Amino acid sequence: MIADVLTEAAARMDRAVESAKEDFATVRTGRANPQLFQRVLVDYYGSPTPLAQLASVGNPEARTVVITPYDKSALKAIEDAIRDMPNLGANPTNDGALVRVTMPELTAERRKEYVKLVRSKGEDHKVHLRGIRRKVKDELDALTGEVSDDDIARAEKELDALTRTHVDAIDEALKRKEAELLEV
Repeated sequence: MIADVLTEAAARMDRAVESAKEDFATVRTGRANPQLFQRVLVDYYGSPTPLAQLASVGNPEARTVVITPYDKSALKAIEDAIRDMPNLGANPTNDGALVRVTMPELTAERRKEYVKLVRSKGEDHKVHLRGIRRKVKDELDALTGEVSDDDIARAEKELDALTRTHVDAIDEALKRKEAELLEV
């Protein structure tokens, strides 16, 4: 029982760390990165559709992203969705066959803003991990009477170590992203 609870907790925490890494990847650095456009939703025939389902996203140059839609009628909708993206600061151009997005250089001030944004996202993800820990601890406490108190105490120590490991993983990803942001 305890092993199942801890295994499930580890899986949930692993997913939370992966989610944090994906979230960090959506914050732009000096280079253009196709991952910036992962969470873009395009209004395609009245329903929000992920950009990845409507077009291929390529990176031919360091500061340019080229988006080639599978359906040319979606060009205007894709262009509008990218223009409406918060924190991008780029103006997409549509040449009738594809959308080209040239990323402007980041100023020192903008880089500092992005570092603050990434730190905030990192803290949100760590709070989520602690929430998982709290729920799992409640599940372990509910097992009182079915298993010994010593087993529960050992499981809580394992849970704390597991939480610490995953928080450290988020901190490490955060450090890498900050270094990437501050690199000129």
